[in-house]
Amino acid sequence: MKTDQYHVTPGEKVKLSNWNPNDDGGLHKEDAKPLDDKLSDDLFGWQERLFAEGKQSLLIILQARDAAGKDGVVKKVMGDFNPNGLHIANFKVPSAEELPHDFLWRIHAQVPQKGQIGVFNRSHYEDVLVTRVYNLIDDKVASRRLEHIRHFEQLLADSGTRILKFYLHISPEEQKRRLQDRLDNPDKNWKFNPGDLKDREHWDGFTAAYQAAIEATSTDAAPWYVIPANHKWFRDLVISQIILDTLKDMNPQYPAIDYDPKKIVIK
Repeated sequence: MKTDQYHVTPGEKVKLSNWNPNDDGGLHKEDAKPLDDKLSDDLFGWQERLFAEGKQSLLIILQARDAAGKDGVVKKVMGDFNPNGLHIANFKVPSAEELPHDFLWRIHAQVPQKGQIGVFNRSHYEDVLVTRVYNLIDDKVASRRLEHIRHFEQLLADSGTRILKFYLHISPEEQKRRLQDRLDNPDKNWKFNPGDLKDREHWDGFTAAYQAAIEATSTDAAPWYVIPANHKWFRDLVISQIILDTLKDMNPQYPAIDYDPKKIVIK
């Protein structure tokens, strides 16, 4: 599967309307099953090599509007990995301990160690999205934070961490349908947050903030991908393919052994 069309080229002017949230790659849902099965097997195998090598790490950053499927990606795509080599961090409103520190302090502590795949369900980008839309910071502070983010991500890359950043691109119509489903289905009531409606009222503001953040921070070291998210099965397929392609490019190797297996006799 080709995924280049979802990559945000460094320096490119970002306009989210240039990507179709309803894109399905010309596939049907039933086409996805055999592709997904193959990707699952390959992802597990390459993660094992990364873990065994212990010299590199992969950081996956998920950002999206409400109901776009961050938790779904964690459950489905990251469910293909061995939990022993997986670290998932969720970033919500800063705690009383975190707030007095710089905005990257709590983030750096959750970066995956060598051999691990780390997943940020929301991330440091919240500090240039929510804060900007609700006027908690001005443009000058936002610009400075974006610069700090570029340097921070370059530091991670220089230290052996590959970074993939995914913006899950959902339409307002599909978001409305999913939010309504959370209200109509008693088993999903717990997922509904009335605050989501407030964010929905600021749709254009969040669009502008996302565009500015993605444009300023999609680099060779930490690329952004705009992932069509109206179709959950296609969203997961594209993300799985990009992760697999990245792991293959990292090309982790099993460590050399200092014995001859053929000479070992187990009695």
